[in-house]
Amino acid sequence: MDVTAWALVPVAGMLVTAATAVSIVMVALRGTASRDRATVLKAVAEVIRAVRGRRP
Repeated sequence: MDVTAWALVPVAGMLVTAATAVSIVMVALRGTASRDRATVLKAVAEVIRAVRGRRP
């Protein structure tokens, strides 16, 4: 592989991670009452932090 391909691999990984996070949020918010959305978003953020290895 050339240098350009090696440089684009981390960028592609970040794009996949971001798309996955957005998909998780969309699925979690589907059918959720507006009063519960903040709680759902907080829970999704905690899951994403746990997957990345950081705990508050």
